[in-house]
Amino acid sequence: MNLLVTGGAGFIGANVIRHILTQSQPSKILNLDCLTYAGHLENLAGVEKDPRYSFVKADIRDKQEVARIVAENRITHVMHLAAESHVDRSITGPGDFIHTNIVGTFHLLEACRVAWGSNLSDKRFHHISTDEVFGSLGPTGKFSETTPYAPNSPYSSSKASSDLLVRAYHHTYGMPVVITNCSNNYGPYQFPEKLIPVIIQNLLHRKSVPVYGDGLNVRDWLYVGDHAQALWRVLTAGKDGETYCIGGNNEWPNIRIVEQVCDLIDELAPKLGGNSRKLITYVKDRPGHDRRYAVDASKIERELGWRPQHTFDKGLRATVQWYLANQGWVNEVTSKKH
Repeated sequence: MNLLVTGGAGFIGANVIRHILTQSQPSKILNLDCLTYAGHLENLAGVEKDPRYSFVKADIRDKQEVARIVAENRITHVMHLAAESHVDRSITGPGDFIHTNIVGTFHLLEACRVAWGSNLSDKRFHHISTDEVFGSLGPTGKFSETTPYAPNSPYSSSKASSDLLVRAYHHTYGMPVVITNCSNNYGPYQFPEKLIPVIIQNLLHRKSVPVYGDGLNVRDWLYVGDHAQALWRVLTAGKDGETYCIGGNNEWPNIRIVEQVCDLIDELAPKLGGNSRKLITYVKDRPGHDRRYAVDASKIERELGWRPQHTFDKGLRATVQWYLANQGWVNEVTSKKH
C-alpha cells in the first residue's frame, strides 16, 4: 500500500496519520498538504521519524502537480481529507470552498483515473465528507446512508458536490471508491476556530464565549481518535462504491457543550477563579444555521465492526486536558500568517 493522505497536516488528517502509523500495512504514507491557516506540521511532531512517512507541500487545486505526485509515487490508496471546512468562512468567502472542495477533488480523481488506468485491483479512493451534506433534522430521526442530500451552506454544498463527483467516477469509470460522512469531530490538534477549542481558549483568557442564537442547535459529537479508527477500517475493509456514516452517538445542544467546558475549566484550571459560566454570551445566529444533526452509524458497526470507544464525558475531559497542556502548540499555530 502506497497511501496518499491529502490534508494530512490538518486536524483530522494528522490524527489519521498518527493512527495509521500504528498499523503494519502501509509501505509508504505520503502527506500532501498546502499548509493553509488550519494545516500545521506541528500537528505531526515526531511522525517524520517514521521511515514510511514523507511530506510534500502541494495544493490540490494544482492539477499538474497533483497528477505528478500520484504517478511518481505510485499511489495505490488515497484518503482525501483536504478541504476548506469552516462554515462561517464559507459564508463570507465561498470561492475558496468551490475551488478546493470541488475542483480540487476533481483534480485528484482525474490523477488517479489516469495513473491507475485499467489496473484497479488493490486500489482505493476514500473520500472523507461530512453529515452537513444532509441538511437539517427536526427533533427526531437521524441521518443515514440513504438520506437525500439537502446542503444549506456554501461549505456543505461544496462537500455534497465533491461526494457526487466521487460517486460518478465509481459508476462511470469503475474507480474503486468509498465515501464516509462523519459528524462533528473534536479532540487534540483542532485549530482554535471551531466550537470546543474556541470555548477553551476564550475561557483561559477570561474572554466572553459567544453562543449562536438560543444555543439549542444540536450536534452529534465524535472523538477524533475514534474517527481515525473508523476511517482506517473503511479504507481497508469497506465495500467498493459504498457510503458509511460515522457518528459518535453523542447528541448535545451547543449550550450544554459550552457549560460542560466551563465546568471542566473551573475544575482543571482553578487558578482562573472559577465561575466560567458567567462568560457565556448569546450572539446573533449564523445564517442558514442547521438546527440539528444526528448520525445513524449502525451500518459501519454492523458491516465493519466499528463503534466509538469514547463517551462524550471521557473525550471532552481528555480534550480540555490536552489543550491545557499544549498552550505552546496553540500559540504556535495561531501566530502564523498565511
